[in-house]
Amino acid sequence: MDIEKPAGPPAAAPAGEGCLVVAIRVPVRIVALVLVVPVRMAWDALVVVGRFLNGTLLRPLGRALLWVGRAVFVWPSVGLWRYVLVPSGKGLAWLGKVLLVLPAIAFYRHVLTPLGHGAAWLYARVLTPIGTGAWAAVVWLGRCLVVVPALWSYRWVLAPVGRVVAWCGKGLVRLVATAVTGIGTGLYWIARILLVLPALAVWRWVLVPVGRVLAVVAREAGDALGHAWRIAGYVSLAVGRFLGRLFRWVFVEPVRWVYWSVLTPVGHVVRDAVLRPVGNAARAVGRAGRQALAAARASVRQARADLRRALFGEPAAEPGKPQLTHRREPVAAVTRTLEKKTG
Repeated sequence: MDIEKPAGPPAAAPAGEGCLVVAIRVPVRIVALVLVVPVRMAWDALVVVGRFLNGTLLRPLGRALLWVGRAVFVWPSVGLWRYVLVPSGKGLAWLGKVLLVLPAIAFYRHVLTPLGHGAAWLYARVLTPIGTGAWAAVVWLGRCLVVVPALWSYRWVLAPVGRVVAWCGKGLVRLVATAVTGIGTGLYWIARILLVLPALAVWRWVLVPVGRVLAVVAREAGDALGHAWRIAGYVSLAVGRFLGRLFRWVFVEPVRWVYWSVLTPVGHVVRDAVLRPVGNAARAVGRAGRQALAAARASVRQARADLRRALFGEPAAEPGKPQLTHRREPVAAVTRTLEKKTG
């Protein structure tokens, strides 16, 4: 079984620890070991099952789903984009250029541009001089009617009144600041006596010792969990190896022995005693059948030729062409006799 090998042995505890630390460490490590060993073994078993399922089921299933997704979604989408949407988009772009862009360019060039030039001339030659004179008149009237009276009112009315109001405000702010300072000092000493000093006492004499004890407990619990996890790793590794060897002894080795000691010799005997003779006999029967069919085909062909000669006679030879003879009969020109030998 493929189980992760745990880390090395835990480090030795530092010397000079108190009895409280030792008294907490032993029961915490025992409880942690009892609780962690089943969890670690279950975790290792889940890891092995997950790797097996990933290699045999999930990865092939994922590849099949990926191929199906490509065949169902990607390839049709690519074909739709390449052979439908792109040509349609190009056609719509050309149609929009012909129906919208070119008329708009012509309208801008031959209608809006002359109108714009005329409006610019009207603005520069007519509206600008009129606007300049009107603006100068408005500025002069505003200066005489608004700016000069406002400056006089600010200098001789608003500034003296503002100085008096600022002096009164400074005095009021100083009075309020003095009162707030006295009240704040009193509240500070009251809060220090009633809240801060008792809180410091509780922190120094209660919370700090309790926090130190809890820190020792938490540290020892963490060390105990780590120690128990490493021990559980060794236990899980040993159990996995035992189960692997047990599976091999109970199932693999008997199946292997049966295969090599029983099935292989039986297979050899069946092959040598049955299959090979049957194959040889089948091949011999096939050869005999092919020979019989060839002989029957030749006999039928010879009988048909004899019947044709008996009914219609020998075919007349055409001038200029050699006379055809049966392929099994020797030609007269090349036969040997006692008086003549062929060259």
